[in-house]
Amino acid sequence: MADFLLELLSEEIPARMQEKASADLARMFADELAKAGLKAESLTSYVTPRRLALIARGLPVEAAAVSEEIKGPRADAPEQALAGFLGKTGLTRDQLVERTDAKGNTVLFALIEKPGRATADVLADAIPAIIRAFPWPKSMRSGAASSSTASLRWVRPLQGIVALLGDDVVPIEIDGIVSGAATVGHRFHHSGQITIGNADDYAAKLRACHVIIDAEERRALIRDRIAALAREAQLSVIPDEGLIAENAGLTEWPVPLLGHFDPSFLDVPREVIQLTLRTNQKYFVLNDHAGKLAPAFICVANIDAKDGGAAVVAGNGKVLAARLSDAKFFWEQDLKIPLAESAKKLDQIVFHEKLGTVADKVDRVAKLARWLVEEGIITSKPSPLRGEGWVRGSEAQPSVPPHGSETLAQPSPERERALLADRAEQAARLCKADLVTGMVGEFPELQGIMGGYYARAEGLPDAVADAIRDHYRPVGQADEVPTAPVTVAVSLADKLDTIAGFFMKDLKPTGSKDPFALRRAAIGIMSVIFRNELRGSVAFWLSEARQLYISQDVQDERPALTSAESLREELSQQYSRIYMTEIRDFIADRLKVQQREAGIRHDLIDAVFALGTENDLVRLLARVQALQGFVATEDGKNLLAGYKRASNILKKESSSVAPAEAAVTGYPPEAAETALIDALAMAEPQAQSAIDAENFTAAMTALAALRLPIDAFFENVTVNDPDPIKKSARIALLEKFRAAVHNVADFSKIEG
Repeated sequence: MADFLLELLSEEIPARMQEKASADLARMFADELAKAGLKAESLTSYVTPRRLALIARGLPVEAAAVSEEIKGPRADAPEQALAGFLGKTGLTRDQLVERTDAKGNTVLFALIEKPGRATADVLADAIPAIIRAFPWPKSMRSGAASSSTASLRWVRPLQGIVALLGDDVVPIEIDGIVSGAATVGHRFHHSGQITIGNADDYAAKLRACHVIIDAEERRALIRDRIAALAREAQLSVIPDEGLIAENAGLTEWPVPLLGHFDPSFLDVPREVIQLTLRTNQKYFVLNDHAGKLAPAFICVANIDAKDGGAAVVAGNGKVLAARLSDAKFFWEQDLKIPLAESAKKLDQIVFHEKLGTVADKVDRVAKLARWLVEEGIITSKPSPLRGEGWVRGSEAQPSVPPHGSETLAQPSPERERALLADRAEQAARLCKADLVTGMVGEFPELQGIMGGYYARAEGLPDAVADAIRDHYRPVGQADEVPTAPVTVAVSLADKLDTIAGFFMKDLKPTGSKDPFALRRAAIGIMSVIFRNELRGSVAFWLSEARQLYISQDVQDERPALTSAESLREELSQQYSRIYMTEIRDFIADRLKVQQREAGIRHDLIDAVFALGTENDLVRLLARVQALQGFVATEDGKNLLAGYKRASNILKKESSSVAPAEAAVTGYPPEAAETALIDALAMAEPQAQSAIDAENFTAAMTALAALRLPIDAFFENVTVNDPDPIKKSARIALLEKFRAAVHNVADFSKIEG
């Protein structure tokens, strides 16, 4: 047995590619060995900014003989297909094996025996194959050979290969690069080459030359040292595992260092400073003991400096000061322009070529946000606007009522709704204004956040500023969901408008492609609905959003006044099919995804959606949850079995008696028939009454009373009776049973 060491030395590998590259190397190496009948006892891969490495322990000296089976064409395939397969395998027709597949077709297979080979020979073939096929997200050709498309592609120019099986070099040559036992150490701390003896001394020799090959060890070193530096300065580090991994991917010998910046920069919003430190500079952000942003940072050097890092910190501080100066300039300049003025420039930004400008979108969102409030879909909660809901006479006050002799009264519901509608429309009309500011132009990630700051700075109500800041939320399953009424109105309107518009123009997601993030918008809508228990028909809300687009289309067409209404009707009919089917299915699919983590079964969501009458998602989810609890009980399982049996009979038979006429007449009914009729007469109205009261658990309980009667019916009654009157009445009775169950859900969609 022997150990194998492979190192692929190159110029700097981007940090974001390193983890996957290390895993890919191990996977591809194991696959190549398996083809030759080899398997290592253990396989460990390493990555640093300059090298990919792998150590395979316990490789046999020689690979055992293996046989490979290759599937070919059908036996009756054209001669051309057969000839191609024979040429590929190097066999003759009589050497192929015939087998019958699951469909009864005779298929040809080639069985190729591969003799045993020396492991060194296997590796000499495998390593070049791995290098040439390596799946870098981006790669390049370099040097004179780059003029040919047949030359090697690598993430950065490949500089050397170490390939040692035991103490011996495995001879490999690729694009003029020849394998050996020599590598290099740290770019600054060690000049010249290092000769590696074997896999056992690889890590130790590199460490002696200031290279830590284990990425996890570098991450742990950074994590521990930044925490210690923060403690020494009586500060705390904002946790950021992603930044730790990124810095570990930028350094072979990480040395965290603490620095400071001018406290005057703290006048700039916190998010701007954090983004500058974290994204632009890869620095760790620090808080003081009160949880406020501290004028300090931790950078990670790739050098153990003789001066303790003073020069490194000073240099990084100068770069950071320049970036923060730019940010402060943008902040101060943006503050000079009111958001309402900035919003006027939104007509210069195209939202989508088929959906108009951002100004068009803002206008639609503002109208829809107001409509959501005026329709009572979004309402104020107790003390909803934190002081904005108090009135002195007829004048609304922007702050909490002062103590004193003035008598203050809460507004009427009508006044409160009007105030909320005004706030929602105001916030919506300003929510995209920061897109044209200098700060968001420099930091697009801060859209919305900066708008909130600018709104607050110019004295707009807190509810408006908060809505501008948070209207993009939630942007993912784990993101915070808005609950403030004004924010909810703008956030919901924005997402409804997006889905309505893109579906109208047939720009819906396909497969794994969702370029306009409509799936995220749909999940955002549902998160807002469930978190705030918003009641009403989502289809109706989307229809209202659609009408705003239709009005925009009518205006854009600029028809004569006499034809405007006919154009509106034409557009409405044109888009109706989309809204009746595709959006409904899309929402159902997104609901399944959203509720999967909560343990809600997808088939039960289908069962309720299939009724076609449930558009209130809060009620729908409550119904699904009750149904999931019910089908897990013995009564539920048995009722489902009875339902499926009834459905199978009804698929084969058509009744001449309508469900409403299902009472047994014209012959003396059997006891089991009478029992089922009586049970339906009691259970159906009870279930319907419970559904009307939105007590879905009680509805399931009412249905459970049908379990024993339906079991007894199938056990004692012959549905397919020779007497046509009896048969017709019994089929009608089963239809009535099915209809009663369908009041709760379409059980045909339930699996099991």
